[in-house]
Amino acid sequence: MEKAYPLTQQTQLRNLKQLRLKVDPELNVLWLFQNPSPRPCFNWELVEELRSVQSILEINHGSIPYRNEMLSIEFLVLDSDIQNIFSMGGDISLFEKLIRNKKKKELLEYARNCVDAIHRFNVGCRLPITTIACVRGDAMGGGFEEALSCNVLIVEKDVELGFPEVLFNLFPGMGAYHFLSQRINPKKAEKIMLDGKKYISDELFEMGVVDKLADKGRGQQVVYEYIKEVKKYNNAHMAMKYVREKVHPISHDDLIDVCKYWVDIAMNISERDLKLMKRLARAQDRLMGNNCLPKRYEKIAS
Repeated sequence: MEKAYPLTQQTQLRNLKQLRLKVDPELNVLWLFQNPSPRPCFNWELVEELRSVQSILEINHGSIPYRNEMLSIEFLVLDSDIQNIFSMGGDISLFEKLIRNKKKKELLEYARNCVDAIHRFNVGCRLPITTIACVRGDAMGGGFEEALSCNVLIVEKDVELGFPEVLFNLFPGMGAYHFLSQRINPKKAEKIMLDGKKYISDELFEMGVVDKLADKGRGQQVVYEYIKEVKKYNNAHMAMKYVREKVHPISHDDLIDVCKYWVDIAMNISERDLKLMKRLARAQDRLMGNNCLPKRYEKIAS
């Protein structure tokens, strides 16, 4: 039985469709390359796959099955396989259909799952794991929240990040305020959340939102430079991570409370807002050359 369980996990990891995993056994790094389809957003399947990988780490106390052995993971890195895009945020097409069809329960389930995945990144799956976002392309809405949830935010120069939710009369409800307020003044956090502006990574670095700014094309190298530096002083870095979580805790319950409120607000937006949401969804589609909602989502949303 002890051998069969990791084999089941290996099969689970091999069958991922929205994520590509890369393991660096020398530095104990697990890379998660997001490759959502049909559009570059935080869709239901991607969220499920992220949670699946996180659960395997938790079950195995920070290890994953690797080449018939269990490899201890110290660094979990979020990246993207899509050129010039980290993530365009939540699945707006799904939002629009769920809201229009008054599917509050389904929207809340989606939001809860997103919060669960994002909170696990923030606390390193409650393990001595440092989470790093390697943002080499634009990150909007929920994609920006996902990146902010990581312990370390490394972004390449000239990348755009922002929260467009205000454009369709909503707010980023999956942790943006909590994560930004850990990094900058709450008033500045509110401004970023409500002005609908696309911020250049260079500007966010100056504000203190971004931890490390990498030259274009050097994001992954800067991640490795950071990891090698941390490993020299790992005891001190892990102690600081522990202290930060004690002094500025972000609880799962608090995030869930906000996401419930987000769902309540979302169910009350106007027809004008829904039409704008639909236009933004089509813009996401054009980025990937797609224009349809997967059949699985059609069933949920209708």
